[in-house]
Amino acid sequence: IVTGVQTCALPISDVKVSFKTTNTGAVDEQNRLIRDTLNIDEADAIAISPVDPAAQKSIINEATKRALVITQDSDAPDTERALYLGADNRAAGRQAGELIKQALPTGGKIMVFVGRREALNAQERFEGLKESLQGSKVEIIDLMTDDANQSHARENAYQTLKQYPDIAGMVGLWSYNGPAILQALRPEGKVGKIKIVCFDDEAATLEAIKDGSIFGTIAQQPFEYGYQAVQEAAKILRGDRSAIPANKTIFIPTVVIQRKDVDEYSKKLNQLLGGT
Repeated sequence: IVTGVQTCALPISDVKVSFKTTNTGAVDEQNRLIRDTLNIDEADAIAISPVDPAAQKSIINEATKRALVITQDSDAPDTERALYLGADNRAAGRQAGELIKQALPTGGKIMVFVGRREALNAQERFEGLKESLQGSKVEIIDLMTDDANQSHARENAYQTLKQYPDIAGMVGLWSYNGPAILQALRPEGKVGKIKIVCFDDEAATLEAIKDGSIFGTIAQQPFEYGYQAVQEAAKILRGDRSAIPANKTIFIPTVVIQRKDVDEYSKKLNQLLGGT
């Protein structure tokens, strides 16, 4: 996201952009950043990925009275935010479901992992996954959360191995879940035996897909989140609201990546991020 923000902002002379992130992913910490952005930075626009949209409804609505508010990656539709820009997370969940069905053609039990179930992207991905698996022989045991802590995520995967020795697959809904699952499986000699489907395009994920350790991933386009958030905010602040659809939503497609796709995808990603 930050590269997209910077790429879009650089050529726009009358736009100044800062990028802030939480250390813990906690609601209180994100709320503090929102207040600081309004009270100290006096921002005209804010683009955020709400941690818990229900709990943050009041602060988001409060922010909309003082600045343009855009949500990205995860939405808060029950607020006064001007626009959501990001993945169709329910559709992305269905894509993950199709991948795990390919990985487990005869079915089996799977565990699903995510940081926080309160985040709307987590809820929608899980719902989409369940929709895709209806009528199949793939059975979801449960959804385990880790409070956006990678060590906790790894421990969740390890405990799943111990508690469910017949586990056939694991699905990680947030970016770090795939690598965390892999870290738990390697010492147990379960890599390749337990099928992994995950989200996003972390370097460790792409490398593991290429060597067959991870079956596949659903990649978002965070560069576009950052780029388009700045672009649309600048237009709206200048008085042009034509880019806001009637449903106040702009979906950016997700990409299914399997072993055959990794080299081409990595090449495009490097070019986009200014690499070679």
